[in-house]
Amino acid sequence: MKITFYGHASLGIEVGGKHIIVDPFITGNPLASKIDITKLKADYILLTHAHFDHVLDVEAIAKNTDAVIVSNPEITTYYEKRGFRYHFMNHGGSWNFDFGKVRYVNSIHSSSFADGTHGGNPGGFVIDTEDGNIYIAGDTALTYDMKLIPLRTKLDLAILPIGSNFTMDVEDAVIASDFLDCDRILGYHFDTNPFIEINHEESKRLFSEKGKELLLLDIGESIELSGKN
Repeated sequence: MKITFYGHASLGIEVGGKHIIVDPFITGNPLASKIDITKLKADYILLTHAHFDHVLDVEAIAKNTDAVIVSNPEITTYYEKRGFRYHFMNHGGSWNFDFGKVRYVNSIHSSSFADGTHGGNPGGFVIDTEDGNIYIAGDTALTYDMKLIPLRTKLDLAILPIGSNFTMDVEDAVIASDFLDCDRILGYHFDTNPFIEINHEESKRLFSEKGKELLLLDIGESIELSGKN
């Protein structure tokens, strides 16, 4: 499994011969100006919630790739009315896709489109594949519901927001990693604007003091999971 950071909370995932884009906010992020969305491959687009900084490039990418949009009913209905392909899910539900099993789990946040349309309840995704298991938290506060995830899935990587102000901060992300029973964390939702800037070295230190690893990728940088631990 190859995971590429496209800035803010945008990710590319290659697994099982399929390409997945998560929460595409690229053209509106000056820090991601080197990423050309017309060159991105996507069989699926996973959306955690409807805020503009997570859905800005959905329609452009979906038009270019004919990707299936995966999210809650409110979000998928929004795109269904615009002629896009979709698969809707809801909290606690899972589905076996052709790249692996996806479970839609709770997050604590808000969710609405830029035009005011309600985006339903926000969520995160647990993805279980032959090449490893990952958790994409989406925008969320620290929540005790995270303790439920390792009861079903042994995670190889947890992708957590760490920028504070709109989501949990680094200190809460350390606690979240304990709840998740996962010591390898990929941080996201940081540094895009002054409200969510972080101290990189201090953030890594807080994790390392607990025997954990915080990965902070440059935009366009990738990591690989080579199978389940």
